[in-house]
Amino acid sequence: MEDPGQKLRRVRERLNLRVRDVELASQKIAEKYHNDEFAVLINRISEIENRGLMPSLYKLYSLCAVYRLDFHEVMEWYGVSLGNLPADARLVEISETHEVSFRVGVQGEVLLPLALDPGIDLRRTTYLSRMIQRWGKLPLMFLETLGLKEHRYAFIGTEDWFMYPLLQPGTFVMLDETVRRVSNSGWNNEFERPIYFLEHRQGYACGWCNLTGDRLILQPHPASSCDPQVYRYPTDIELVGQVIGIAMRLDQGRRRRTRS
Repeated sequence: MEDPGQKLRRVRERLNLRVRDVELASQKIAEKYHNDEFAVLINRISEIENRGLMPSLYKLYSLCAVYRLDFHEVMEWYGVSLGNLPADARLVEISETHEVSFRVGVQGEVLLPLALDPGIDLRRTTYLSRMIQRWGKLPLMFLETLGLKEHRYAFIGTEDWFMYPLLQPGTFVMLDETVRRVSNSGWNNEFERPIYFLEHRQGYACGWCNLTGDRLILQPHPASSCDPQVYRYPTDIELVGQVIGIAMRLDQGRRRRTRS
């Protein structure tokens, strides 16, 4: 099995490029960005190809540019898959509510149900696991039609009980950034009331809002036992967007009781 260096050498030879050609090309890239780290000297190319030396991020970029290679694919040759970032991030719990900055791209694959029982009635509540006939992996590019790039995402901290039980700690939320104003009315119950995601000087917050003049009151759910927070708007707090979708566990109540 070829190691990454051998693959790079094979690509170079297929393009009929000498190591000197690669060096000169990389120096042009270094000159463009005024950064010598992009330059890949002849001896370094030899070490990468023959000794398995791992190139720096800058040098790997230059090699991909010269060889017309996809940067993400070459990183996978070295065992780094950017498509795993969201899943790997979930391995580390963060207590503070925060924005999730991963962008949905076309790299990688996702496990999805490929075939459902033809007798499924989506109008009725269904145990979906029993209705899935076949699972499979699809390239993420097929998910672009879902409009995932049109939204931003955030994560409710594992110790953020501000909107409990509507938004439990650890909830993954989808945000609509086009919402740029706080509504003080227009709902009939708490489930219709807009929940906003905001950024302030100490981090992020998520909750109901009431805006009067330049005073914004961030209101918690009454069952959370948290206190309202008051900010000067937009001096001390900024509206990021409105929560329009959630992925949430429903077993946090027991932890809440144990914790309190």
